[in-house]
Amino acid sequence: MQVHDMPAQAGLRIDGARLWNSLMDLARIGATEKGGVCRLALTELDKQGRDLFIAWAKDIGCTVRVDAIGNIFARRAGTRGHLPPVMTGSHIDTQPTGGKFDGNYGVLAGLEVLRTLNDNHVRTAAPLEVAVWTNEEGSRFVPVMMGSGVFAGAFTLDHALEQKDREGVSVRDALASIGYAGERVAAHDVGAYFEAHIEQGPVLEANDKVIGVVQAALGQRWYDVTIEGMEAHAGPTPMELRRDALLVAADLIRAVNRIALEHAPHGRGTVGWVDVHPNSRNVIPGRVKLTVDLRAADDATLLIMDRALRETCAQASLPVKVDEVVYFAPQPFEASLVTAVRESADALGLTSMDVVSGAGHDAVYLARVAPAAMIFVPCKDGISHNEIEDARADHLEAGCNVLLQAMLRAANASEGEAA
Repeated sequence: MQVHDMPAQAGLRIDGARLWNSLMDLARIGATEKGGVCRLALTELDKQGRDLFIAWAKDIGCTVRVDAIGNIFARRAGTRGHLPPVMTGSHIDTQPTGGKFDGNYGVLAGLEVLRTLNDNHVRTAAPLEVAVWTNEEGSRFVPVMMGSGVFAGAFTLDHALEQKDREGVSVRDALASIGYAGERVAAHDVGAYFEAHIEQGPVLEANDKVIGVVQAALGQRWYDVTIEGMEAHAGPTPMELRRDALLVAADLIRAVNRIALEHAPHGRGTVGWVDVHPNSRNVIPGRVKLTVDLRAADDATLLIMDRALRETCAQASLPVKVDEVVYFAPQPFEASLVTAVRESADALGLTSMDVVSGAGHDAVYLARVAPAAMIFVPCKDGISHNEIEDARADHLEAGCNVLLQAMLRAANASEGEAA
């Protein structure tokens, strides 16, 4: 997609205090004692957050539509209504011990862009939309990034609607219970998609940069691994005669770390869950189950890491079973939109650096069906998915100003027309 310079609107700036106040207002819905937010997808608290967003969007003249998976689209008309919208957005559902900014910032930064355009009587050629995607976190229902995944065709609507939480409540029933079972219509075209987000990692803060220009999202391969040994008494069994599954697991965990380090700077390797059987003080572990999460910026590297993991498991002294359970292809973002983000940051006098996204975001699915890009801002100590998640108001304002300028360029706004 070709983007165009719009010098007449280069001086536009969002209202940072209004953005911050909106974030704090939304954060009251599901607020926790430690200063975070618990607002799980398709709960009554999620309904309250959705209702608040829709009220704000209608207050500035947006039309609002809800699709059959509960995604919300708030549209501000353009002068050329036949053009596909330039879209931004994210999610407002949280982790059980989530923070105020993950996802919420992207939604409310988009709303602030529309408010700013209203304040300054600027109309864009293409319509603008702010999307609130359903169940991005996957805390209550799987798969993660459910709403954007259905929109992009990664899985079917019916498959998503049939998923159930731990209490047996389906997505279909949960949507109906909060009044957000919308229209069953085909996904509409999108001219461009931008997503502003806290980084959820420490790179920007460590490098003292305000804006992360996101080049791509890392590809991911997740595995369930089972190591079979033999339980035996810890006292009578000599070391050389043991079949200790945990010892093999320890070697594998170190290998996962080594494999990632061999593919720096973007290689990632994590063992995040371990189950030891029988997990008794004086019994040699007979079986260990663990998870492996490998990530890389390109498929070739991810495949090399996959081979290295499997070779390590094949060479182990005990039988090791490896089952791949998740695969997300690496997702590069649209070069012209990435350039628009970088140049907007430069024009605003903001420090920036090229980064990759190690986490999955709704933009990853949107990039399958539309030109897409992301804008990162720092979060304190790189901490996210945590009640103490925090971000500086001036950084949030800066990222929103970059979003404003990038969206204006992509939408080819018409200078001087009344809103």
